[in-house]
Amino acid sequence: MQNNTSRFSNRVEDYVKYRPHYPEEMITYLEQQAVLQPGMLLADIGSGTGISSQLFLQKGYTVLGVEPNKEMREKSEELLKDYPQFNAIDGTAEHTTLEKHCIDVIIAGQAFHWFNQEAARTEFRRILKKDGHVLLVWNERMTGSPFEKAYEQLIERHGKQYKELNHRNIDIAVIEKFFHPSAVTLTEFANKQVFDYEGLEGRLLSSSYMPSREDERYPALVADLKQLFDQFQEEGHITIHYTTRMYQGKLS
Repeated sequence: MQNNTSRFSNRVEDYVKYRPHYPEEMITYLEQQAVLQPGMLLADIGSGTGISSQLFLQKGYTVLGVEPNKEMREKSEELLKDYPQFNAIDGTAEHTTLEKHCIDVIIAGQAFHWFNQEAARTEFRRILKKDGHVLLVWNERMTGSPFEKAYEQLIERHGKQYKELNHRNIDIAVIEKFFHPSAVTLTEFANKQVFDYEGLEGRLLSSSYMPSREDERYPALVADLKQLFDQFQEEGHITIHYTTRMYQGKLS
């Protein structure tokens, strides 16, 4: 199996262009709950190209983006260069290199399922301030509409290791164990993306378990995807719906 820290090295551009962002309502909710307050220092663990970091940076927070993948980390520095309160750091969830008890809030957007959870928990406790919060966030793609069901079947058919690597494998029991003995709260937000064919293909190829454009399986994948798009498109576009799930808690 490919090293998790290098899985996305050849998918950076598609990742930047086509991965879903997170709803601004998430920030509003966290501020209302006093989880986020002015002047706080945030650590975005597994920050990738900076998608999750940007949401918080836009609201004026200072973010340390911890990312082991060189290509993705450098892309985040490029994309977020206009935010002086952002700093990208070569580190992992298990070894962030951050100072002890320096972080107010830890974010892991679309990344927790890649962590060694026991080692990450130890490291999170080390870098968090007293009463600091941890936010584990996923954009979970819905599979309810006829298109979404067919799209899921296409991914299962063509996606190498999809079932093994699907973040849905991280169930609530795993998350509760990570936060135990503290409580964990789940809050959900609606999210969506609207794509033309090029965007839909880019979204699909941004996933590490799908064939790349250089893969011999790519032509068969594209043929099936075009057929799917032609069948379900409306005025040249397809909508993918998500539920943004945010698990929030403290580490005792």
